[in-house]
Amino acid sequence: MRLFWELTLLAVRRQLTYRAATLAGLMTNLFFGLLRAVVLMALYGAREEVAGMTVQDAITYTGLTQAAIAYLSIFGWYDLMDSVYTGQVGADLLKPLGYFRFWLALDLGRALVALVTRGLSILLLYALVVDLTVPQGMVQWMGLAAALFLSWLVSFGWRFLVNLASFWTPNARGIGRFAFGSAWVLSGFFMPLRFFPQWFIDLSHLTPFPSMVNTVIEVYLGLLQGPALLQALAVQLAWAAALALLCSLVLRAGLGRLVIQGG
Repeated sequence: MRLFWELTLLAVRRQLTYRAATLAGLMTNLFFGLLRAVVLMALYGAREEVAGMTVQDAITYTGLTQAAIAYLSIFGWYDLMDSVYTGQVGADLLKPLGYFRFWLALDLGRALVALVTRGLSILLLYALVVDLTVPQGMVQWMGLAAALFLSWLVSFGWRFLVNLASFWTPNARGIGRFAFGSAWVLSGFFMPLRFFPQWFIDLSHLTPFPSMVNTVIEVYLGLLQGPALLQALAVQLAWAAALALLCSLVLRAGLGRLVIQGG
């Protein structure tokens, strides 16, 4: 575990060096977040509530999704893919840590920095200009913390799995763009899943994507409480475990192919 945490700290220090990029990303996310909030307010019109969400909840939703962009790398993550194409994968595999855990440690450091510098910061800036919904009570805060952590695990498992396509093709970025684009829609990032028809909601819940974004939002807004909250956390945990197992199986097959081609 010591090596795991050392790699996490290394990733934290590396991520903190990109201060200008972090600030630029924060301001961009804030601009588009407020723009989305204005659009949603226009869609609400005179209605005070849609699908159990008030106008204030909808505005908060835009802030939460913008805050999740960097934390979950929801627009795409190709670091592992690049390491395969540059040959860095050979050195990474020699490290005394499993390949999945190696990338997990690095991504944890990156996500922690993003959560503070891009996630919490954007919510604080939001609070300066609009009224945000705030979780009520210790149970909701604890549920939010658990949902937030599990959402990162699910996101990492999905991103790791998508990047493994690089073991089979000389350019897997197209696969990545399709995979990450699917996550944008089915996770509830573009629009709350509650706003969609029931058939689309049922379809999205057959995938791991709602566990990345939608569950965190609904826990934060208090839309999931009691047994529903526990069930949502259990689903997140199940998807995280299933993706980790699938990553292990696909990685094993990919490494076998890598050894064959490398001689």
